[in-house]
Amino acid sequence: MSKILIRGAKVLGGEAQDVLIDGEIIAETGTGLSAEGAQVIEAGGQVLLPGLVDLHTHLREPGREDSETVLTGTRAAASGGYTAVFAMANTFPVADTAGVVEQVYRLGKEAGYCDVQPIGAVTVGLEGKKLAELGAMHDSAAGVTVFSDDGKCVDDAVIMRRALEYVKAFGGVIAQHAQEPRLTEGAQMNEGVVSAELGLGGWPAVAEESIIARDVLLAEHVGSRVHICHLSTAGSVEIVRWAKSRGIDVTAEVTPHHLLLTDELVRSYNPVYKVNPPLRTERDVMALREALADGTIDIVATDHAPHPHEDKDCEWAAAAMGMVGLETALSVVQQTMVETGLLDWAGVADRMSVTPARIGGAKGHGRPVSAGEPANLTLVDPAYRGVVNPADFASRSRNTPYEGRELPGRVTHTFLRGRATLVDGKLA
Repeated sequence: MSKILIRGAKVLGGEAQDVLIDGEIIAETGTGLSAEGAQVIEAGGQVLLPGLVDLHTHLREPGREDSETVLTGTRAAASGGYTAVFAMANTFPVADTAGVVEQVYRLGKEAGYCDVQPIGAVTVGLEGKKLAELGAMHDSAAGVTVFSDDGKCVDDAVIMRRALEYVKAFGGVIAQHAQEPRLTEGAQMNEGVVSAELGLGGWPAVAEESIIARDVLLAEHVGSRVHICHLSTAGSVEIVRWAKSRGIDVTAEVTPHHLLLTDELVRSYNPVYKVNPPLRTERDVMALREALADGTIDIVATDHAPHPHEDKDCEWAAAAMGMVGLETALSVVQQTMVETGLLDWAGVADRMSVTPARIGGAKGHGRPVSAGEPANLTLVDPAYRGVVNPADFASRSRNTPYEGRELPGRVTHTFLRGRATLVDGKLA
């Protein structure tokens, strides 16, 4: 593998430096570096970050290859600056056995665009009735440490307690999709003024908040780790903040779309805005941004949820829930957090690389940009402005809420262990 010299990049948005990659590692950092025969990337004005890590991605394979495959999903990840993604378990068949998680893990290795770490199901078939083979999945070649029934809530308190107790033995974490099912029967969007005016079934904030409150108390009782998926309400922020003040081992994520979009967009009845949990109010958006800035919310996770055209191009009530997000996440975070002054680029690196890698145990990722570390890196041009065109996506699906919207920033290069997976904005 040849040497690569990244010249003049602002490491974590700070002073301009040169970074020399030799093989799979960062060989040297500093100024005025040179390396005979090295490929030189002139990166003046660009920001160099540790490779992004997504703790919440739907790659759909096996079973829904019409939406996405591990190959197309990881190509989308590389395009968005990601070097590692965690693949959710709601596939067909469900990733609730060692065999299925090993299949996903192997497909990621074969694709080669980013590391793929499978997430195992908490319960058999995501049915919420019986614990899945948590230990077998952890002991498999995939080494699963994160478990989630995402798409469905583990609503049975006894099952949730048992899951927390089980994973405690090997330092695992339960990632909860917080949605009380009986409070969301027939729900179509956020419960509030807009849902009342449109006559759509309301999805109350308390359906999320009540599960989070229960689960942080269970985690405290058991002494185990719980992670809250796609937190979306101001009330949820306060519960997590309270739990952390008590020393409960809870972490939480927010999606890019919940940092930017509100339920006012549902007035268009465009199903591209239909997502789970639903888009909330401007008040919720502001609370989520502030919580991400102050660390109450630990990370940004995309909840990349690809769907084929026919599942979205239909009437609102029949449309599938979800949005693609891997290829636009960093741009949305730049707009909502960096350009508003809530986070600097070092903070972005923490929320989108360092901390998700720590929570999920992604070895070699989220590491400092310094000599001797694995060369998992993302180079972004923050001055770029461009209009989102889903036809340019590497993802197999096109269900983005940002079509036609101008967003800042562009990932120019992504490096996975020193090998360029994205070069000048194009997949290698």
